[in-house]
Amino acid sequence: MNGTVMAVSSSGEHSFSKPTRESITLLAGLGVEGDAHAGVTVKHRSRVAQDPTQPNLRQVHLIHDELLAEVGAAGFRVKPGELGENITTKGIDLLGLPVGTLLRIGDEAVVEVTGLRNPCLQIDAFQNGLLKQVVGRDEAGNVVRRAGVMSVVRTGGVVRPGDVIKVELPAEPHRPLDRV
Repeated sequence: MNGTVMAVSSSGEHSFSKPTRESITLLAGLGVEGDAHAGVTVKHRSRVAQDPTQPNLRQVHLIHDELLAEVGAAGFRVKPGELGENITTKGIDLLGLPVGTLLRIGDEAVVEVTGLRNPCLQIDAFQNGLLKQVVGRDEAGNVVRRAGVMSVVRTGGVVRPGDVIKVELPAEPHRPLDRV
């Protein structure tokens, strides 16, 4: 299973949206160079308030372009980077990947999928009603999170739009993604 990088984004500030860039540089064990969420320990404000020594399992946020198309069909206009993701992908079922999946991006970079992004109320502040598009419940009442996946950088490298993403599944048994 292969996909493509559609866009890359980063921000040195703790802002909701991130501007798109020509490229981003992933740093092993840290995240996106110059991004506010880069680091060995958590950088997300709510998680820092809980325990600033927690490992940062949210170094790189990926969202599938197909989600942006779905919310667009529902009347929302969302461009790459506007939901805070670092990498917008196409052609990969990110939400269906198991924990520990490696994504080999471009010539060098490798990220390991750690879990699902837990959508927050800031999404409705960005566009009213959008939160219900990216989080809901299934028939059994279980929460379904659709706002992308989080990962850590295993091997650094430059990532650009157009780069190929190669999916490498972990050994079985596979563990389904949960929020991180």
